[in-house]
Amino acid sequence: MKLSFLSLASGSSGNCYYLGTSEYGILIDVGIGLRQIKKALKDKGIDFERIVAVLVTHDHADHIKTAGCLGEKYNIPIYATERVHDGIDRSRYVEETLHQSRRIIEKENPFALRDLRIEAFEVPHDSCDNVGYLIEYGSCRFTIATDVGFVSDTVVRYLCRSNYIVLEANYDEEMLRHGTYPEFLKERVSGKYGHLSNREAAEFLATHYTREWKAVWLCHLSRENNHPELAYKTVDMRLLQEGIRVGKDLSLNVLKRMTPSDVFELE
Repeated sequence: MKLSFLSLASGSSGNCYYLGTSEYGILIDVGIGLRQIKKALKDKGIDFERIVAVLVTHDHADHIKTAGCLGEKYNIPIYATERVHDGIDRSRYVEETLHQSRRIIEKENPFALRDLRIEAFEVPHDSCDNVGYLIEYGSCRFTIATDVGFVSDTVVRYLCRSNYIVLEANYDEEMLRHGTYPEFLKERVSGKYGHLSNREAAEFLATHYTREWKAVWLCHLSRENNHPELAYKTVDMRLLQEGIRVGKDLSLNVLKRMTPSDVFELE
């Protein structure tokens, strides 16, 4: 069975991703409403009952909105580090407190879900804790790193182990600099524990490119400080400077903020 990837939503208004086989699947972050999750899956021919777990990256509202409902009403295990779970418990955006569905994981300590081998790793961000996930299925290695303040050595190590990468490209530096955000928010977004810019994502991909990479998806684009075409062009041009051709050496896609992506089949 092949692994399929689908972005249900990717941006500051809410984040949710699906990864699964024809028999079961998982969600990574659940920062959108239950109705939106069910509809997006149904429209793509994916049975909601197929979901066996939720992986949470961090405790900001746009990543955890439906965690309590899925965990306590639908009995779907919610996996996160202890500090992220503590943040979920304190969040005013999560109505149901997690009890029986709460699953504690540790960074760089792999665990299994069905045929998936999953390993969380540290990602710098200004939440109480933040992780990315490396998910292995046979020889397929999929890694997601979102809400990335900077590309740390740990983030590099996990992304370079992968075939498929979901990487934040949150903002264009010029748009943020000249935009309407107050100065404190501009500093927060561009700071060491904020978000990754198009240029920073492009620089990482260009300088660490490996032939093992088959596909890259740019995620968590800002509504106010980015455009999908601009994020794509910034990465495409920087890769080309290193002789890396999008469409031949790897595929590149930009995930939409509010609407589902296509379903991508991972080899």
